[in-house]
Amino acid sequence: MLFLGFSAGLPLFLVFGTLSFWLRKEGIDRTTIGYISWVAILYGFKFIWAPLVDRLPLPLLTTWLGQRRSWMLLAQAGVVIGLWMMASNEPSTQLSALVIAALLVAFSSATQDISIDAWRIEAVAADFQGAMAGTYQLGYRLGLILAGGGAFLIAGSYSWSTAYFIMGCAMLIGVITTLFIAEPERDIKQQTWTQEDRVVRFLEGPSNLPKQLRFIIAWLIGAVICPFTDFFVRNGLAAVIILLFIGLFRLSDITMGVMAGPFYFDMGYTETQIGFISKTFGVIITILGALLGGVLVMRFGFMRMLIVSAILVVLTNLVFAWLATRGPETYLLAIVIAADNLSGGIAGSTFIAYLSSLTNRAYTATQYALFSSLMLLPAKFIGGFSGKIVDNFGYINFFIYAGLLGIPSILLAIYLWGNSENIFGAKRTIKSQNDTS
Repeated sequence: MLFLGFSAGLPLFLVFGTLSFWLRKEGIDRTTIGYISWVAILYGFKFIWAPLVDRLPLPLLTTWLGQRRSWMLLAQAGVVIGLWMMASNEPSTQLSALVIAALLVAFSSATQDISIDAWRIEAVAADFQGAMAGTYQLGYRLGLILAGGGAFLIAGSYSWSTAYFIMGCAMLIGVITTLFIAEPERDIKQQTWTQEDRVVRFLEGPSNLPKQLRFIIAWLIGAVICPFTDFFVRNGLAAVIILLFIGLFRLSDITMGVMAGPFYFDMGYTETQIGFISKTFGVIITILGALLGGVLVMRFGFMRMLIVSAILVVLTNLVFAWLATRGPETYLLAIVIAADNLSGGIAGSTFIAYLSSLTNRAYTATQYALFSSLMLLPAKFIGGFSGKIVDNFGYINFFIYAGLLGIPSILLAIYLWGNSENIFGAKRTIKSQNDTS
C-alpha cells in the first residue's frame, strides 16, 4: 500500500501545482494557467469509466494479473508515457502539445486511482481500513515530495524537461509493485445487492431477447446502474446530503492550491526555497498530519474529525492572505506551509476513512470513484477561474475568498454528525436485511 500510494501521489503535482509554477516561470499568464488547471478535472470524471475498471476484463492482462492489477498496470504505463511526452515539450513554444500530454497523465492517473482504491478496500477487512488509509496517505505524500520538492530541485540544477523525464522513471516503482502484489479475492455474487440478482434472474428467464443481448444488458445493469442505486437504497434521502458534503469538502483548499505556485513565484521565492519548504518540508508535515489523522479517527470517530478537519482547512487557508501582506521571508513561508499541510494531512486521512465506509464491496471501484470524483469535480472547476480572480482582485482577496468557500462544508459536517446515528443505523438495518435475503 505504501508503494501504491507513492505511485498514486506522484502524478498529481506534475499536472497541478508543479506544472503551474513551470508555466508561470516560462511567462504563461495567470489566467491561462488557471484554465490549464482544468486538466486535473479529469480526476473528477473518473466515475464515468470506473464501471469498466470494476467489471471489464482486459485481454491477456486480466488473465495474467487479475482485474485490479491489470487495470493498475495499464494506467501506470499511460502515466509514464505521458510524463515523458511532457518532458519533450516546452511551454513557451509547444504549449498545446504539453497540455495534451498532461491530459494523458491525468486520465491515466485517475484510472490508476480507481484500481488502487478498489484494491485497498478489497485487500483487507473493514477494521483495517484506517491503517490502510494512513499507509496510503504516507506513500501518497512521499510521491508528492518527489513530484514537488524533488522536481523543483532537479529543475533548478538542470531543467524542467529533465525533471519530468526523471519523474516518469520514478513511476516504475508502481509498476514493479503491481507485478509483485497479490490480487484480492472477490466474490461478487455473494456481495451483490438483491436488486442486481433479481434483474439477472429476470433476464435469464423466459424472454425473446437473444442470449448475448441479455448478457450485455445484465452486465450494464450490474456494472453501471446498481452501484448508484445501491448507494441511494442504503442511505435514503440522506444520500443527497452526503454527496453534497463530499462535493464541497475540498472546495476551499483545492481552489487555493491552483494559484499556490504562481503566488510563490510572484512573491519572489526561489525554486530552491519552494522545493525545500513547500514541496519537501511541507509534505513531511502533511505525512505527520495524515498519521495523526488516522490516530484521531480511531480515537474520536470520523464524524467528529470531519468537523474539525473542515474548520482547520478554512482557517489555514486564510493564513495565506496574511502571508500575501508580508515579504518573501523564508521562516514565514515555513510557518504558513506547516499549518496548512498539517491540517491537510489530518483532513486527508479522515476523509479517506469516511469515503471507504460508504462503499459496498460489490461495487468498490465504481462507488469509491463516484465519491472521490464528487470531491474533486466542483473544486477543480471553480479552481480554473482562480487566475482570473487573482488578476482582478489580487492575492489577498483571493485567499479570503478561497477560505470562505469552506464554510458550507463545516455546516454540512455538523448536520451529518447530528444525524449520524439515523444514517448509519439505517445502513446497518438494510445490510442486515440483504444478508438475510
